[in-house]
Amino acid sequence: MSHFYAMLSRMKYINRWGLMRNTQQESICEHSLEVAILAHALAIIHNRRFQGNVNPERAATLAIFHDAPEIITGDLPTPVKYYNPSIYKAYQEVETVAQEKLLSMLPQDLKPDYTPLLFQEQEEDKQLLIFVKAADKLSALIKCVEERKMGNAEFAKAEQTIRESIGTMKIPEVDCFVKEFLPSYELTLDEQE
Repeated sequence: MSHFYAMLSRMKYINRWGLMRNTQQESICEHSLEVAILAHALAIIHNRRFQGNVNPERAATLAIFHDAPEIITGDLPTPVKYYNPSIYKAYQEVETVAQEKLLSMLPQDLKPDYTPLLFQEQEEDKQLLIFVKAADKLSALIKCVEERKMGNAEFAKAEQTIRESIGTMKIPEVDCFVKEFLPSYELTLDEQE
């Protein structure tokens, strides 16, 4: 019996933003879907507007699995994870153990397909992983915008920090998304029609 897919389904139980008061909880399952949508969008923008040639579906798939180790580790808040180099290095080691544990739950014949999705170290995925990382930041920014819109000032500093971080990424596809699509997240449903 393999527990891999049952473990993946537990993504819905792991909440993000654990140090913050949330008006709306967000699981890593919800977050991963949003990151997949955004990474897919960035890859399409890259292909259509910047003469790229990447696989948007692969970007989305990598994004779906980008936080899978958190099923085992939980979501470590960013300020804790990056508090100092020792903590970050230790967390990377814990994350590697979690990736290996998840992979060990698969039958042998399926492992080659999931290894690059769980470890995300393939050279051919390098450009796509830049988009996944950017999409992860965009998703965090969107969460901050949504919380602020609901009157939650708790996310104001995080929003400012993430906006600054996104601004320093210097990724044209991200700049395009921020300019053309992000403002819509500020609107109500009626205003989006």
